[in-house]
Amino acid sequence: MTRNQKIYRITLTGSIVNMVLLVLKFVAGILGHSAAMIADAVHSLSDFLTDIVVIVLVKLSSKPADKDHDYGHGKYETIATSIIGMALVVVAIMLGWNGVEKIFTVINGERIESPEMIALVAAVVSILLKEWVFRITKKVALEVDSKALEANAWHHRSDAFSSIGTAIGIGGAVLLGNGWAVLDPIAAVVVSVLIFITAFRLLRQASGELLEESLPKETEDKIEEIVYQDKLVSDIHNLHTRRIGSIIAIEMHLRLPGNISLEEAHNHATAIEKALRSEFGNGTHIMLHIEPVKHN
Repeated sequence: MTRNQKIYRITLTGSIVNMVLLVLKFVAGILGHSAAMIADAVHSLSDFLTDIVVIVLVKLSSKPADKDHDYGHGKYETIATSIIGMALVVVAIMLGWNGVEKIFTVINGERIESPEMIALVAAVVSILLKEWVFRITKKVALEVDSKALEANAWHHRSDAFSSIGTAIGIGGAVLLGNGWAVLDPIAAVVVSVLIFITAFRLLRQASGELLEESLPKETEDKIEEIVYQDKLVSDIHNLHTRRIGSIIAIEMHLRLPGNISLEEAHNHATAIEKALRSEFGNGTHIMLHIEPVKHN
């Protein structure tokens, strides 16, 4: 099975789960008179929409390099991550605002409707299903090294977290009576904060890629460790790294003895490229500039 087929298959699985939960949560929220559950349903709707974004943009990102895109189309995955992050921000603000309004309604002495047991059952079902989808999606994301798919996995996890908050709020309101109905909107606000934190992390990651942020120091250290396995390499400088969607780009200057032939230098460079691609993937973009050792 190809990389894209794995991504489509797991994303489709998540989409089916999201559609089922979307209907379940809206029905349970309406019949169970739960603002937190309806808010959770909106989150599931955002999950479903971002599944579509992942499928479309990952397909675009898999297009090979062409005359107008020498480095390929990998940034489409970064764009997908950005869209997911922005969608989560909007969801977080909407849920938080609605919850705060209901809390102030209670503070002003008005009563709000207490949720029913059906809403609590829906929350528990959502927790179990979304945690399962998170785990299988994260597993595939790591296998195929897709940041967009990993972002979508965390979107599933954030939905599971939101359902935990929802279950606590609804459970408290159901078990403690109508006087504790305010726990339902409080749960909605807690959920919105968790969603916003997830969104911020995803947007931070995407912005780093769009701004050509260097790879983490431990990754660059690993690159140097691999290169220095060639005993003729005496120095590495001007090391530049970045991520292009699911692949990474490495550019550097290497010093080799000046008395070896051009063919020997080429063979060493080829061996180094092979070792780097073995570690970071066959799609890794590598540009090596060979320089002779300086003599004073």
